[in-house]
Amino acid sequence: MSIVRTIRRTVPVVAAAVVLAAAVHAAIWLVGEQKVSAPDVNGKLESLSFAPYNASENPEKGTILSKARLREDMEVVAPYTKAIRTYAATGGLEQVPEIANEYGIKVTQGAWISPDETRNALEIKNALDLARRYNNVQALVIGNETVLRGEKTGKEMAEILRKVRAESPVPVTTGEIWSTWLEHPELAANVDFIAAHILSYWEGVPREKAVQTAIDVYEKLRAAFPGKHIVVAEFGWPSGGYNMKGADPGPVAQAEILRDFVARARDHGIDYNIIEAFDQVWKTNEGSVGAYWGLFDADRKLKFDLAGVIREPNKERIVGAALLVGTLLSLFAFALRHPTFWQAFLVAGAAQGIGAWLAVTIAHPLSHYLVVGSAIMWVAGLILLVPLALLSLSRIEEIAAIALGRGPVRLLPDKISARAFSASPVPDASSLAELGLTAQPMVSIHIPAYREPPEMLKQTLDSIAKLDYPNFECVVVINNTPDPAFVTPVEEHCRALGSRFKFVNVEKLTGFKAGALRVALEHTAPQAEVIALLDADYVVEPDWLKDLAPLFSDPRVGIVQAPQDHRDGERSPFHAVLNAEYAGFFDIGMVERNEANAIVVHGTMCLIRRLALEEAGGWSSDTITEDTDLGLSIMEHGWSAHYTRRRYGQGMLPDDYRSFMVQRHRWAYGGFQIARKHWLRFRPGRTALTATQRTQFMLGWLNWMGAETLGVAAAFLNLLWVPVVAFAGIALPDSVLTLPVVVVFLINIIHFSLLYRLRVRLPFRHALGAGVAAMSLQFTIARAVTLGMFKDSLPFLRTDKGAGGKKPVGAFPAKWEAVIGSLLVLGSALLIATNKDQVREIYVFAAVLIVQALPFLATVGMALFERRVMVSLAGSAAPAAPEVAATVEMPVTVQTGSTPALPSITASPSA
Repeated sequence: MSIVRTIRRTVPVVAAAVVLAAAVHAAIWLVGEQKVSAPDVNGKLESLSFAPYNASENPEKGTILSKARLREDMEVVAPYTKAIRTYAATGGLEQVPEIANEYGIKVTQGAWISPDETRNALEIKNALDLARRYNNVQALVIGNETVLRGEKTGKEMAEILRKVRAESPVPVTTGEIWSTWLEHPELAANVDFIAAHILSYWEGVPREKAVQTAIDVYEKLRAAFPGKHIVVAEFGWPSGGYNMKGADPGPVAQAEILRDFVARARDHGIDYNIIEAFDQVWKTNEGSVGAYWGLFDADRKLKFDLAGVIREPNKERIVGAALLVGTLLSLFAFALRHPTFWQAFLVAGAAQGIGAWLAVTIAHPLSHYLVVGSAIMWVAGLILLVPLALLSLSRIEEIAAIALGRGPVRLLPDKISARAFSASPVPDASSLAELGLTAQPMVSIHIPAYREPPEMLKQTLDSIAKLDYPNFECVVVINNTPDPAFVTPVEEHCRALGSRFKFVNVEKLTGFKAGALRVALEHTAPQAEVIALLDADYVVEPDWLKDLAPLFSDPRVGIVQAPQDHRDGERSPFHAVLNAEYAGFFDIGMVERNEANAIVVHGTMCLIRRLALEEAGGWSSDTITEDTDLGLSIMEHGWSAHYTRRRYGQGMLPDDYRSFMVQRHRWAYGGFQIARKHWLRFRPGRTALTATQRTQFMLGWLNWMGAETLGVAAAFLNLLWVPVVAFAGIALPDSVLTLPVVVVFLINIIHFSLLYRLRVRLPFRHALGAGVAAMSLQFTIARAVTLGMFKDSLPFLRTDKGAGGKKPVGAFPAKWEAVIGSLLVLGSALLIATNKDQVREIYVFAAVLIVQALPFLATVGMALFERRVMVSLAGSAAPAAPEVAATVEMPVTVQTGSTPALPSITASPSA
């Protein structure tokens, strides 16, 4: 009944939050909608550039236009224009005057002039023939921006114009941008009128000044060439593509500017030609903007109304899709455990934001033409960024739960009462006896050891001997360690500590750590009900078992886990940073996962019911993180787990940064093995896992391994894209696939810093260092996951611990990260250096490259920081690691050791 009451209280709260988030989302769209008033276009336009190529045609690749095609397009423009301008008299365009004549349309016939003199002769011949044959040909335009492109000098072009004028029955000119006319007065002396291209966009003029700038230039030309008729032979504005300095393209801007210009030209008596009739998808030579100058799109649909209020096209569909997707994603808020209103609102608001981004991104091809390169980038970006967006939603959910939620319910307090934390009353002694249980069950502590420093292991054994618990044994298994210096001192120490301590030495053991733990089980007392796991470097508190073992009096409990901790965090500033990085997982991720009974089991400070271990199949060697694998298997059989934040034991940190990387590589690779092994079992009905538990484990894997791998993949993809953006001028809009990378990065920063502040409560310098350390592992984790995709197994790599700061500095461990990070920074610098037109999308892309470089540079920074610290320690009387006097130098690469495959801050702070 209490669950029903909770649901009844929760549903209205979540529903109100979801509705409010949707309303805010809709209001943002409404407030941001562009509605513009501009003069109506009364009657037909004076002239339109007529290049009738559809999306599959390209004049530069030899497209020949048929009469039927030309007639179709002439029918489209006929209701809107009095005249058209063409740019060539070959490739089928020589048929235009005949067809235009059928519709009563005048033609300004073009002739394309290029370095190809044979074609030039044919173009001029055809143009003159058309002028003589059709009375609707009102002028000839010989060449289009030929001088601007440098294909002819001003004098050469003037000579061509002089000869054509001598033969032409109609006025002759050439098309050039307005400044070319001023720079080459010899052109004006050889034409009948000046055909000036005045394109404010290419000059970076802001949209609000575009028309007035054109009028001012027109007046400047009149003053420079008195007595010459001036025609604005090209005026236009693109509906899509990138900005040019202060000039922003867009459908609303295009409509407003063209309608305003037509009205102003009419008032000033200016003859004009609008570029152009149809969008030209083939114009990739003009970058991302070249395809968007048409009055009609490539499907021959009018892009805006010529009268009335101007609105953004497709806006209703995009808003509808954004609200629908956002609201559907918001429904996940109903799955939150006992949420507060603001917690549910933050989650629903984030879902609405993702819905808006997805709608805009997916709708991008509706209003843009994707050439092969940009299409590949768009698809690849979606594949990479959609999972990252959903992972960001899960991180926002965690922020909401911790910052705005009610706090943990299942977390064991520092002062533990087994009775208080059982879901039902704890049985009394007689009832426990009937169940085969005791209030203080016998605990068998298992310690696998492979070439561990004897003095360190002896300290662990001494702390066990001081446990304030009457019913335990300790089984130490040393395996594959032939050197007596590692074995004999431990054996003698176990003998000195008494009969509770069992020593086992296995010289040839297969199965690595799992194999050693199987041996320990063989030597476990029959009456032991609970197996306790300890790493060889852990010193435990006396009340560890006294506090936690009684929890097994609840027959449903299979696992009780305490955090890992380290006693050598003050060994150096470098080790303090490592210690802070580990703390995030145990104080944040594990606490939240415990609320769903979905903790990640790690092979130290862990108590496992022997029956649950056996039921799950025991220790398996088919993953290199056997502890996490076993913990998940136990939960799949329906056992519950408990977690406490109290530190009951402290181990040793990795000696150096390379060991830190090796350890995390092992965790990530093992985590991928576990995901691959278990995910098919996650289908409903295959295990006793609840839907919430399955969600936690899958999100944990994706959050940690997936986010880092996708981040590296996106960085490599963007590196490949740099030369395309820098030299071909093709960049996707920032709102689609570049700005989201920055937003995801900021979410990760907020997630890490806020949750560390709320839960870990470290000094700022340690939290900052933890963030850098976590970030520095991105490539290590991605490399491990990639190996996991292609290799079924890897050898165990032991984490070096206990060297006390005396280990010599080895090879630089961040070589490849330095190379990749440098390439990303250089790519960013190249984009900025070549961005002479100040394209905003390119600046954003350059910023994205810097963001993507940070994890790689963080790796380099950590390696340099460690090297500086180690060199400093080596040059001084550096103390050994606290409480450890390691007398045996340890190998760099050996086989054994395992700890949990931790996901993100939810599993590892590697946000």
